[in-house]
Amino acid sequence: MVTATIIRIRRHGIGAIVLLACLAMSMATTTSAQANPRYAAIVVDMESGEVLHAVNPDETRYPASLTKMMTLYLLFEKLERGELRLDSPLQVSSYAASKQASKLYVKAGSTLPVETAIQALVIRSANDVAVVVAEALGGNEANFGRMMTDKARQLGMHRTTFRNPNGLPDAAQTTTARDMATLSIRLMQDFPQYYHYFSQTRFTWNGQTITGHNRLLGSYPGADGMKTGFIRASGFNVATSAVRNGRRLVSVVMGGFTAASRDTHMADLLDRGFVRASLYGRGDWVAQADFSGDRMSMEGAPAAPARQPEMQLASRSAPEPVRQLASLPAPEPLPSARPSLPQTAQGSANDPIRELMTRAEPSAAQRSETLHRLEPVGSSASWGVQVGAFSNPDNARQHASRAADRLSQDLFNARVDIHEVSGTQALFRARLVNLDENQAYRACRSLASEGMDCMVINASL
Repeated sequence: MVTATIIRIRRHGIGAIVLLACLAMSMATTTSAQANPRYAAIVVDMESGEVLHAVNPDETRYPASLTKMMTLYLLFEKLERGELRLDSPLQVSSYAASKQASKLYVKAGSTLPVETAIQALVIRSANDVAVVVAEALGGNEANFGRMMTDKARQLGMHRTTFRNPNGLPDAAQTTTARDMATLSIRLMQDFPQYYHYFSQTRFTWNGQTITGHNRLLGSYPGADGMKTGFIRASGFNVATSAVRNGRRLVSVVMGGFTAASRDTHMADLLDRGFVRASLYGRGDWVAQADFSGDRMSMEGAPAAPARQPEMQLASRSAPEPVRQLASLPAPEPLPSARPSLPQTAQGSANDPIRELMTRAEPSAAQRSETLHRLEPVGSSASWGVQVGAFSNPDNARQHASRAADRLSQDLFNARVDIHEVSGTQALFRARLVNLDENQAYRACRSLASEGMDCMVINASL
């Protein structure tokens, strides 16, 4: 959804100026999307099931080695049913041994135990071991791909198709960020007893210490697992789960330019997600101006196994494993209003992924240029900020009042205003008005630093 930054409100409708502003925003969005057409991201609060951030969540992408999470899901099922044990030997075929790196370099005719296979898939992302598992469970790679796709459908991953167990290039092997988030969540919910493998960063094989690729496990506070992936066609992918103050988020980023910039971007999304989730938990949070509240369900979920006492997932109090993921629009804060969030060790603030991938929006300079070109200057107090939209006017007023309470004293002249939008269903926009232009932008920056989305408006008409 494209949101015009500057909106001229008429008494009985929206002026044509909105169309010009929307067009300008749309053109900038298209340009940035074309600059990185592989990008997609989603952040989900495991406790509430809310989607806290989403950009291209249902667009087709290549999963790369995130594929191995489904390979592991099917392997965990075999363990759960007692058909395999952690020490069960898996036979290595010449076909499996021939797979390209990254790999464990297992030799044809040898065996390796199931537990080592799990570690090799999670930590080393070993393509040869993925085929070993596929052949053990499905007889051959093609049949196992069908098993993976069938399981994806059972889990509600309706836009995912698997052809191989490792994510090596195959034009028919595709997924979405939302489907990968669904798979990540189901791995934690259905097999909590095996989740600890996703937090491991090294293991020993034939006397050699094998280290992993997932740098977020050591650099992002609270990150405790999931998976990385890369092929040239996909860019750098990662699924991450992290806990802060007892709350767990699951996030997927696809299409990063580099592993470092992908990880830095993931850290930014998680930081902002935790702020939003805490506000949502207190009833403070909405996505932005006009949110739909649509929901998607993860269909066909079986009853979750008993939780292990050592596992402390934030979703442990959920009555069932099926999470309702609310398909809220992606948050669109002004670039100048973004909070300054802690940086991870990887990547630089100047990395192009931060500009192209956080939101497909025009730069601050472009936005300022558009503002002065499209909108005549109103009175000195004709500006404001919009902090949400609600179906209930009392909720809108309450949220706007909370936002006003968080502003500094030099913005004390801000006045709460509830703007009703007529339509098939009434919508009440929560606003703070009676500000000049500089105050409005300063107010939005202040609110964004506390995790509240907002947009600057010119409410003079």
